[in-house]
Amino acid sequence: METKIEPFDKYYNKYEDWFERNKFVYKSELKAVAHFINKDEKGIEIGVGSGKFAAPLGIKYGIEPSKKMRELAEKRGINVQKGVGESLDFSDESFDFVLMVTTICFLDDIEKSFKEVKRVLTKRGNFIIGFVDKNSDLGKKYLENKNENVFYKEAIFYSAGDILQLLKKLEFHDIEVVQTIFGNLIDINEIQNFKEGYGEGGFVVIKANK
Repeated sequence: METKIEPFDKYYNKYEDWFERNKFVYKSELKAVAHFINKDEKGIEIGVGSGKFAAPLGIKYGIEPSKKMRELAEKRGINVQKGVGESLDFSDESFDFVLMVTTICFLDDIEKSFKEVKRVLTKRGNFIIGFVDKNSDLGKKYLENKNENVFYKEAIFYSAGDILQLLKKLEFHDIEVVQTIFGNLIDINEIQNFKEGYGEGGFVVIKANK
């Protein structure tokens, strides 16, 4: 796990800079995630990073293993605990929704993490997952270049099908899927609209009900 955390502590400026350089990619992803967020509900983001999603989405709580990322998220007004997705220090049914954005590829045990999410969700709570689909053109590029990327060297990429299969195995239901990020990242110079399903967009967002 430490090898996955270290780059975020060491290269936090590089992390933040990505959002500036890819502003419209980020805002397109944010728009797709926001589609499933109810700001009136109590939510938490696992792997909150520097709070680039939680803050604009009005999410007040976060879990993050990287010290530097926690500090940045706290500056953005988020109450962040040190921790990992496999072991959440919250009682059962603590949150109306749980969000993970690009977190699943850094989990050591994805199934254990998803079970923990289910435990801390309220009875009709939602699990919202945003990630790069490994079967998309963008996912394939990330996989090709992962050894050159300081953040993704240790990452495990998943396809939308992989995640849907696991959610069904764990008996999540009423699953909805949207996708965004169409075309090359460098060519995206406006906020893109998302659409239902997966298979075309590089970034997929799944909402699943407990």
